[in-house]
Amino acid sequence: MATDSPLIIALDYPSLDAALCMADQLDPSRCRVKVGKELFTRSGPAVLEALHGRGFEVFLDLKFHDIPNTVAGAVQAAAEQGVWMVNVHASGGRRMMEAAAKRLIDHNLSTHLIAVTVLTSMQAEDLHEAGVAATPQDQVMRLAALTQQSGLNGVVCSAQEAAQIKAQCGAEFLKVTPGIRPSFAAANDQQRIMTPSEAMRVGSTHLVVGRPVTQAEDPMAALVAIEAELAAS
Repeated sequence: MATDSPLIIALDYPSLDAALCMADQLDPSRCRVKVGKELFTRSGPAVLEALHGRGFEVFLDLKFHDIPNTVAGAVQAAAEQGVWMVNVHASGGRRMMEAAAKRLIDHNLSTHLIAVTVLTSMQAEDLHEAGVAATPQDQVMRLAALTQQSGLNGVVCSAQEAAQIKAQCGAEFLKVTPGIRPSFAAANDQQRIMTPSEAMRVGSTHLVVGRPVTQAEDPMAALVAIEAELAAS
């Protein structure tokens, strides 16, 4: 069931049953869902099958990073399971990203392929310890440009970076933004956050939302409230 909603609900659960219990409270015509490392490692392709069976488009958030042929094979495997989007680490380099993008084209697979630039948990000192002299912001922009040059569809980025990436890479280049907190939700442990309307205004194309929906008493009502915020902006 295709949707044009920018909302992606993060199913950050340790079990298939818990993830599907949440999915069953959502409308696949009004959001997509994200499956990350823990859920996929515990549940495997069964979680994708179950979500697809319920009509959801799935962002498989596994952040592949390996030699080019291995990553290309993993991206192909994800796409052949019907996921809407999958991601890699841009720090794997041009040859790795190009190999993954080419594999999708060669097999006529329409899955969106995006890259993570710099993890939002990383500070300047973390990059320096890894031998990267650039600031996090400069490294994000360098890797976003490399991602686009390598033929990928977009990047994962913070809302603070979306405007600059939009200016550098264009409006059509996907900018998938985590750390979104609607105005009615608590910040929790996120430090650098924006509301949905703020993030879309500065250039984000898709918004990953977790606890404000998944921990709400009525998850679908919370999703509707986010839609209302977006419509009012």
